[in-house]
Amino acid sequence: MEKKISAFTRAVHAGDRVKAPSAIPVTTPIVTASSYLYERAADLDRVFSEEEQGFAYARYGSPTVNALESLVTDLEGGFGALATCSGMNALQVALQVALMDRRKSVVAASALYGASIKMLQTVFEQAGVETTWVDVCDLAAVEAAISASKPGCVLMETISNPLLRVGAVDRVAQLTRAANAALVVDSTFTTPLLMRPLELGAHLVVHSLTKYLAGHGDVLGGIVVSDQAHFPMLRTMAKICGPNLGPFESYLAMRGIKTFPLRMERQCANANKVAAALAVHPRVSKVNFPGTSAHPDAETVKRLLPPGLFGAMISFEIKDAGQPEIFAFMDKLKLILRGTSLGDVHSLLLYPAMASHRDISPKQRERLGIGDNLVRLSVGIEAVEDITADLEQALR
Repeated sequence: MEKKISAFTRAVHAGDRVKAPSAIPVTTPIVTASSYLYERAADLDRVFSEEEQGFAYARYGSPTVNALESLVTDLEGGFGALATCSGMNALQVALQVALMDRRKSVVAASALYGASIKMLQTVFEQAGVETTWVDVCDLAAVEAAISASKPGCVLMETISNPLLRVGAVDRVAQLTRAANAALVVDSTFTTPLLMRPLELGAHLVVHSLTKYLAGHGDVLGGIVVSDQAHFPMLRTMAKICGPNLGPFESYLAMRGIKTFPLRMERQCANANKVAAALAVHPRVSKVNFPGTSAHPDAETVKRLLPPGLFGAMISFEIKDAGQPEIFAFMDKLKLILRGTSLGDVHSLLLYPAMASHRDISPKQRERLGIGDNLVRLSVGIEAVEDITADLEQALR
């Protein structure tokens, strides 16, 4: 007679590990398992040794996260990807992979997100990685910096944060490859809809999933997409260091990506109109937006970005304003959210001196052209007349 299984044991095992039906779900399921089993130990051994495809432990890979990675890899035209717990972690991993078997030296764009600058200054430089700062929109300066410092890696953004300069990714890639270095590109502001840096010669592309790709302000995550040469080390970083994104966040990011091209097209169209309205406003002294004919990188914009799709970020300076006047302007906003992110469906306004570039010294901000009268606007999908009306009333 078969021994009756205790209620304690049934509570632990009953209902689990049931063979899935043959039906295929229309969306990617959320799989939370941290470990996986096979009918035979030899099968698990082959998965561990990568002789067969499969899952063994969630740090090595899991179904929901892998689905997200496959999706973004396809969008970027890459070889493989690693989803991470934040955009900054994705950048850290990308730089570590790029420098793994190269000289510990970086040539970095002087105009970067403030946290990216601090990462190079306080993490990588403290670990012995030298950083040379350069204006990546000045190709002669980039070539000179690469020649002088012989870097293992070059780092740039597709559209710089927050002044929205557009570097010639393809030409920087040529200079980087000629020096046997790796080009890491933060493509958060452009997304794969506007630019695919791997197709322009980059080796590793980074996104903050939190921003345009997920797009709804409910995900913290990042992703690195790589070429074939750097993919094995990228996956090794996942296995050894464990920066992996979780399945719930991966599902939300993947759900957001389904509509990101629609959102991005709408946001770009809105930004074109908002930038035009700000350009003629009497209280605005300067507008930074890649879609203007007077943009300093207009030739590069025309060559690398699709017609009419210039991104949905705008930064602008308010005449004769300091922090008190900027705070008063922000406090008067009714529709536009005073948030510390970007790329959401709703419009978000940020004060770089207080938020994105807070940890950068005032003198360094001044050298970069980030004044105390500069604000950064992430244009959302609202009706554009409502966005411009809110700016108009707040600027009075």
